[in-house]
Amino acid sequence: MRKAVVIGAGPAGLTAAYELVDKAEDIEVIVLEESEHMGGISKTVNYKGNRMDMGGHRFFSKVDEVNEWWDMMLPMQGSPASDYKTLGITVPLKENGPDPEKVDETMLMRQRVSRIFYNKKFFDYPISLKPETFTNMGLLTTIQVGFSYLASVFHKREEKSLEDFYINRFGKKLYSMFFERYTENLWGRHPSVIAPDWGSQRVKGLSIAAILKDMFSKLLPGKKNRKVETSLIEEFKYPKLGPGELWDVTAAKVISKGGKILKNHKVVRLVKDENNHIKEVVCTTPEGEVSFEADIVISSMPVKDLVAGMNDVPEDMRTIAEGLPYRDYLTLGVLVPKLLLNNKTKHKTIGNIIPDNWVYVHDRGIHMGRFQIYNNWSPYMVKDLENTVWVGLEYFCYENDEWWNMSEDEFAKFAIEDMVKLGLIDSADSVLDYHEEKVKKAYPAYFDTYERMDELTAYLNTIDNLYCVGRNGQHRYNNLDHSMCTSFETVKNILSGRTDKSNIWSVNTETEYHESKS
Repeated sequence: MRKAVVIGAGPAGLTAAYELVDKAEDIEVIVLEESEHMGGISKTVNYKGNRMDMGGHRFFSKVDEVNEWWDMMLPMQGSPASDYKTLGITVPLKENGPDPEKVDETMLMRQRVSRIFYNKKFFDYPISLKPETFTNMGLLTTIQVGFSYLASVFHKREEKSLEDFYINRFGKKLYSMFFERYTENLWGRHPSVIAPDWGSQRVKGLSIAAILKDMFSKLLPGKKNRKVETSLIEEFKYPKLGPGELWDVTAAKVISKGGKILKNHKVVRLVKDENNHIKEVVCTTPEGEVSFEADIVISSMPVKDLVAGMNDVPEDMRTIAEGLPYRDYLTLGVLVPKLLLNNKTKHKTIGNIIPDNWVYVHDRGIHMGRFQIYNNWSPYMVKDLENTVWVGLEYFCYENDEWWNMSEDEFAKFAIEDMVKLGLIDSADSVLDYHEEKVKKAYPAYFDTYERMDELTAYLNTIDNLYCVGRNGQHRYNNLDHSMCTSFETVKNILSGRTDKSNIWSVNTETEYHESKS
């Protein structure tokens, strides 16, 4: 029997593990996970009954295979509206909040509401062409935006950077208002020095033209069957207890089908033989170092760490891997009785809070990148749903920088002051509780040696039994469904005997790759 070692129990790793145990009777599957949790950056953190989603994960895909997989793991329940009390969604309560012991494993359908907070005013994200948008901008700015966009239509820039990418699609004025500061905050670099690949993958197809097309298509008959850009989706699926619930369920099914999942096993070395074939994977554990023989290795660990842990790697390939940059982030969960931002939208919410899943902060005097409102992701995320609002404040940083090395109390003081400046709360005295989470290598970045990533990919593909999957495994800022698709393709290759891995690396690079067949 062949042995498959899967590195990492995030979405890509667990998807690969399940597909193998479900479809291959002659392969023994072992998953090695560095932490205690399933789901990687898609885990759910439970703090005193209040749950935190690390980054906000919308479950939406144009890939039939992904949607069918999600439906198999967590069946649907509920309705697209937000106010669960009016929907017939039964929420078993315990001390005014959901009772997790009585929650069945299902998905909810949620409304997507994400807006930009700029100059203490809300703007739709993606930018819409509603009257409210122009009112909030003011007459002069609206005129500037219009002429700026027309200039971008008739004078396209050569797309050498992310700045060029955005200006070509939105014009220079909108770019400066709604993309420049946030992007620099996210990556720690100005968009002019970031490769355009990030934009082509994350906002593929999104532009003023796409927004106009979507707006008019809603007025036409048959709008339910219309093609929609991913960034314009209005509904998405969401596990009742956050994204980690899906991966906990997946892990349980992997084990029930005979697979093994070993927690607190950090992969530190991959031993290759003289034929450039990985024969052994070595881990550190609380009990010491252990090794595993491997016929197949599926890696979702960061490429930087993967290459650093391998023997006999050409020096130029090692240099590329060492130079691959990442962005880390900090999240502070803050529990408050209410937010001072009133709901002025058509969306129904519990307690009349704003309806957003998350809000992008575009304020040059504020370091916060986004804030999430967990109440709006799922009513099951908050212990006392009736009397509290559970907010996640997100800050992008580098591991071991000034913010990263702050104590939890120091960081909380800093972040809560930003809440006051933004007008979310009136003072720090409003805060009932808080909890910090640190996330390493959350965002593979597109600068420094990334421009030579194709060379490194070609080298990794020469290792016959190595398959790189997922966001960090491919150093690509993939969505959740894209990460899963890399694992689907990997398992298909293993089962069919296909040695060409181009299909694995082509996920989320071709314009129509993810379009639904129906």
